[in-house]
Amino acid sequence: MGRSTGRAAGPKPGPGAGKAGGARRARGAVEAVVEAVDGGLAELIPDRDRTRAWTLLVDGAPQSHVDLDDPAHLGFEYQRRLGHVIDLTAPPGRPVHAVHLGGGAFTLARYTAATRPRSTQQVVERDEALVRLVRRELPLDANARIRVRSADARVGLAKVPDGWADLVIADVFSGARTPAHLTSTEFLAEVRRALKPGGLYAANLADGPPLAHLRGQIATVAAVFAETALIADAAVLRGKRFGNAVLVASDLPLPVAELTRRAASDPHPARVEHGRALIDFSGGAAPVTDAAAVASPAPPPSVFR
Repeated sequence: MGRSTGRAAGPKPGPGAGKAGGARRARGAVEAVVEAVDGGLAELIPDRDRTRAWTLLVDGAPQSHVDLDDPAHLGFEYQRRLGHVIDLTAPPGRPVHAVHLGGGAFTLARYTAATRPRSTQQVVERDEALVRLVRRELPLDANARIRVRSADARVGLAKVPDGWADLVIADVFSGARTPAHLTSTEFLAEVRRALKPGGLYAANLADGPPLAHLRGQIATVAAVFAETALIADAAVLRGKRFGNAVLVASDLPLPVAELTRRAASDPHPARVEHGRALIDFSGGAAPVTDAAAVASPAPPPSVFR
């Protein structure tokens, strides 16, 4: 499950929320939906500014924002950064094969389908109850070629044929932490196997000072892929606060100049680090293997307030 750590959480669930079949709470003219899922208590909160837009939270942590009327709208800053990667995967409008590890509200799969019609996509989301909730309340476009598989991300990735994907996006969190088995060189070797030559890998990561997890992930990706870039808020890169960073990798040169331009023009501008500057930033961290992998650090409680 992909969770944004850069946004304040919505209201905490009240007494009686999460009963079988879900509960609804008045929220202006539209009701919020509250329902127990495998990963905790899910809330779908209506957006007061966009008629058919919703924010998905699980246990108070924002995961996804989706606008059913405008699936090309990306409300969370980390999702916009991943959207830039989707935009630069291939020439504008060309269909792609995409794998999304972590489903949330399927925001990025919807975005890909809207901006690249006829794309073929696979979403791997282990929380079956969450998948049912999202399908019921925020149904996918029947014409979108999106297959959703309820499975562990690494298990689902192993079923992707060799060289099938133009793009693999990892946005997987459990209890607001990236599971350990999705942080290793062995996992990334499986990503590389599934990608076409020159395909792109993008991962949503979350870390705070002293950024040991982020530095280790940079070293791990660099051990498997020839090219690596990092998109993040300057305050996160300076270790001033906990937040999201998007790590991008490929076996061929990355569109760094265009990524930099797009990230800098966002409502919340970000920096792009690449090449020698990124190696220096990693600070000599060692690549992570399955034997030594640990989950990413838990965010401080203040992040979701």
